[in-house]
Amino acid sequence: MARARVYITLKEGILDPQGKTVLRALKSLGYDEVEDLRIGKYMELELAGDDKKKLEERLGEMSEQLLANPIIENYRMEVDV
Repeated sequence: MARARVYITLKEGILDPQGKTVLRALKSLGYDEVEDLRIGKYMELELAGDDKKKLEERLGEMSEQLLANPIIENYRMEVDV
């Protein structure tokens, strides 16, 4: 069994209203050192199999088709076999 992680973030230039809301809230609480904030997604998956290359390929397909929106989001993956 393998454990995989997928990190999804908005591409540069894509507006992040949720991130801006959290940034404003932090600043209102006195955390003025925070200059910018972007919200992303983190997923952990357990995958059957031990062929790392094949699992990375399949996870890439999952990310492209469902987990991420490749038009507005970037993703990176880690697979530990």
